[in-house]
Amino acid sequence: MTLEILTADTLSPLRHGFFTRRGGASSGIFAGLNCGVGSSDQSATVRMNRARVAEAMEVAPQALVTIRQTHSPDVVTLSGPAEPGAPCPEGDAMVTATPGVALGILTADCQPVLFADTEARVIGAAHAGWRGALDGVLENTLDAMEHLGASRARIRAVIGPCISQRAYEVGQEFLETFLDEDPAHGRFFINGVAGKYQFDLVGFGLARLRGAGVAEAQWTGHCTYDDPARFYSYRRSVHDGQADYGRLISVIRL
Repeated sequence: MTLEILTADTLSPLRHGFFTRRGGASSGIFAGLNCGVGSSDQSATVRMNRARVAEAMEVAPQALVTIRQTHSPDVVTLSGPAEPGAPCPEGDAMVTATPGVALGILTADCQPVLFADTEARVIGAAHAGWRGALDGVLENTLDAMEHLGASRARIRAVIGPCISQRAYEVGQEFLETFLDEDPAHGRFFINGVAGKYQFDLVGFGLARLRGAGVAEAQWTGHCTYDDPARFYSYRRSVHDGQADYGRLISVIRL
């Protein structure tokens, strides 16, 4: 099966893609294109999947860079591929102005966000779960891009497949965490059942991006929870009683 790669016109002409799980070599609960080195999938198979992604992005496997994501607001600035044997940097976003470096973000319900200032030739990629988005990872990515010569008034950002509000049930404590930050955040919650709420992660991400002054921000419209044939989902794996889950990859390069 060939790879399925979702793209956005707003990021053209840069090569990029939100990869689905289709076209990979993994099997079982990881069936498809699992690119998560932190999963319990066979490491050789994950390397094979990542090599297929690198080929699709027209870079060498070592030029497909990922980082150790920690649900933080931290951003890593890259000037080239990682040196062989070097420790994997920690953070939840990357930026670069170096051609040939492909920035890869791993997700399984959280928001993968790809950024581009095509005039300045600066790109970024962020992993924005609720914690990172609340703590400022999206705004920090824009700041880091501007340090490389980009202008947020030119930056376009696209949120890829992630969990939708309909599938994102949360409790009172979660709601209060957002309200403590800003009472206006209540607009991203609707009442659910049995005293629960439904959180609009995508709406929150888009609001943060637009509030930070980007030229354009959009979502591809794909919910990871609702489409098991195409996407991995941490929350779905929990509901299904699975021991682990695969990770999707989203990539952009100059």
